[in-house]
Amino acid sequence: MEMILLTLAEARVLGCLIEKEATTPDYYPLMLNALQTACNQKSSRNPVVDYDAKEVVRAVDGLRSKKLALLIGQGGARVPKYQHIARETLALPPDQLALLACLLLRGAQTAGELKVRTERLFQFESPEQVEAALESMCAQAEAPYVVKLPRQPGQRECRYAHLLCGEPEIIEEESTTVAPEMARVQLEQKENRIAQLESQLEELRSQLDELRQEFIEFRKLLE
Repeated sequence: MEMILLTLAEARVLGCLIEKEATTPDYYPLMLNALQTACNQKSSRNPVVDYDAKEVVRAVDGLRSKKLALLIGQGGARVPKYQHIARETLALPPDQLALLACLLLRGAQTAGELKVRTERLFQFESPEQVEAALESMCAQAEAPYVVKLPRQPGQRECRYAHLLCGEPEIIEEESTTVAPEMARVQLEQKENRIAQLESQLEELRSQLDELRQEFIEFRKLLE
């Protein structure tokens, strides 16, 4: 298949759609405001962005033109909702799709980081299983989706980055003392808990929006 190149906004939207399909299935496909909220989350996102609704719509339209997203209606609802079709277009199994979503949302990461950060999307048994999936994505013959970056000074592990926005820029980080493993795991668990709370808040907002739209349609019937 032809190489797919995404804008940064398209990459963020695609990552959010993949993530929310797994973490909030009852409210997926996503309404526009829920998708915008997911894009602008402050946890589990790198970089943090502040997209307005128009930017999100433009990104979705770009994904639709690249056969990575659909605009749909459910049960006669007039409010448009969005879903991804990356699984079909990119022909990725669930483990690789989860890794791609995390790379789209959080940038370059090590296999250990990805194992922790994808636990709500796919349950990997070990960092080695993560590495095997990543290496498979790196080895795509026509258009690899992932690249293994050179190990940086002071770092114990190599990082992986997605290629859907082109070749990643390699930024040398200052050498720092590696934090103890337990501290890193605790930090990741805290971030995941924050992400869960944000997802629950997003679900409540989606419910409120749907109820508001149903009320508007009901009033129209009475007029």
